[in-house]
Amino acid sequence: MQEEVVVTETAVSHKSPRSVSRFNSTPQRLNEITSDQFARMTLPIAEFSRVLGGGIVPGSLVLVGGDPGIGKSTLLLDVAAMIANQYGPTLYVSGEESAQQIKMRAERMQVKAHDLYLVTETNLTAIFGHIQNVAPVMVIIDSIQTTFTEELNSSAGSVSQVRECASRLQELAKGSGVAVFLVGHVTKEGAIAGPRVLEHIVDTVLYLGGDPFHRYRLLRGVKNRFGATSEVGVFEMVAAGMKEVPNPSEAFLAERQVNAPGSAIAVTVEGTRPLLVEIQALGTATTFSNPRRTANGVDYNRLLLLTAVLTKRVNMPMHDKDVFVNVVGGLQVDEPAVDLAVAVSIASSVKDKPVHADMAFVGEIGLSGELRAVSQLDTRLKEAAKLGFKRCIIPRPTRKQVGDFPNGLEVIGCRSLHEAIQHALIG
Repeated sequence: MQEEVVVTETAVSHKSPRSVSRFNSTPQRLNEITSDQFARMTLPIAEFSRVLGGGIVPGSLVLVGGDPGIGKSTLLLDVAAMIANQYGPTLYVSGEESAQQIKMRAERMQVKAHDLYLVTETNLTAIFGHIQNVAPVMVIIDSIQTTFTEELNSSAGSVSQVRECASRLQELAKGSGVAVFLVGHVTKEGAIAGPRVLEHIVDTVLYLGGDPFHRYRLLRGVKNRFGATSEVGVFEMVAAGMKEVPNPSEAFLAERQVNAPGSAIAVTVEGTRPLLVEIQALGTATTFSNPRRTANGVDYNRLLLLTAVLTKRVNMPMHDKDVFVNVVGGLQVDEPAVDLAVAVSIASSVKDKPVHADMAFVGEIGLSGELRAVSQLDTRLKEAAKLGFKRCIIPRPTRKQVGDFPNGLEVIGCRSLHEAIQHALIG
């Protein structure tokens, strides 16, 4: 409930009493409003800064979500130490760990910062008191689900508590210019727990994901009022914490086995960054009446579509074969531009013929077996050439849309999946 002062005044035109509301806000003409130039706080972690749009904006409210144990607290502790060393006091508020536990993590990560303050607190009023005393440039709340305000009778983590605490922290950020980072729990489906309004309140929503059994982590931006969305930063989980990976394509292809049947290189794009990933497929004779389809890192329904196209359009029967597809590195690739690499890797495994080691693939596959155009083809080809690939198969209609091809890269345009497989396989 919000109090609203109502007074009775006399209307100018009709000379009759009416009730009007008095607010502190005043309408302004658009051309009279000056846009504030925010001086972003840049970080040595280029991957983190790029996902945020170039750095941390003062007064911004950022929500970071991810599975338990994925590395959210580790990454933010490292960021807090860097901000404290470069810009001023930083306050790390933990409602799930003691100060001694955070200190142990900091020693393992070799984090050293004189102006990094730690406090274990869940009461929002007490947190505001600590913020007033420390006067930080950045505050980290770990996590928003453990924070509560005494003005509500519900328990911490409830819909009303999460919504109210986030609103109060938003007022703090906008009114004082303090950058506030919120750590959010996720549900079994991977969405941030709590009311959907939580994601509407904040300025930026980041998801830290990846396979916990792999060392790579992906920080994705799904909402950003201060930069582009769909950006991705790649990190590696090591003993000393989260280490950024400046050239993820090279890292994902480091353990690739050349001339192995069932392996193809796809050129995908995450946000504005091109990535080369290895697609592995295995097609074996099934022992069941219904063959199995297993997809790890690609969409399962997309895999069913590609196997049907291979059967119908390429005359490659798949009804008696189990098909397994895996994206190396624990990545999740959802864009249709990897269709061609997935289909070629399946055909390579079924025919037991390797793919040319210096060849990459870009293209979406339609139900008629045709190759369809994809976006940002220039960027994809430059990334493939930079990593030493000599040939790349693309849809033929898009060949005219590309300007100058990168030096040393032979671009092969194909109209159909059948034609692409003939160029791709050895022998």
